[in-house]
Amino acid sequence: MAHTRIRKFNTRDTYPEQSLDNDLCQAVVTRGGSTVWLRGQCPQDLDTAKSIDSHDPVEQTHKVMQNIRQLLEEAGGSMEHLVKVVVYITDVRHREAVYRTMGEYIKGVHPVSTGLVVQALARPEWLVEIDGTAVIPD
Repeated sequence: MAHTRIRKFNTRDTYPEQSLDNDLCQAVVTRGGSTVWLRGQCPQDLDTAKSIDSHDPVEQTHKVMQNIRQLLEEAGGSMEHLVKVVVYITDVRHREAVYRTMGEYIKGVHPVSTGLVVQALARPEWLVEIDGTAVIPD
């Protein structure tokens, strides 16, 4: 692992009443490297900006996380370089589905995470948006 992850935990222990399985931590220490600041990723194609044809929070989150992975790879990094994510959802009832799906992409990574429930996103069909920060080591 490229960075020091402080106080790693899994959401299944922190939120036992919810069906979650996310590897997170309380803090990440990085040294040197290149910082990648990701724009909030939405369930749309990166090349066409066309929204995916789904109103399912799981499918939307898969697309969001695929976009994050693709952008990090284009920047010369990988998901293991992710140090922070901010998750925006429009309905708290989608939280478990969104976080379970996101967890598939960050298994073993342990970024820090902040989650917010917002009234709306830029397009009415979007249920989730996730932005991230990564540091690619020198």
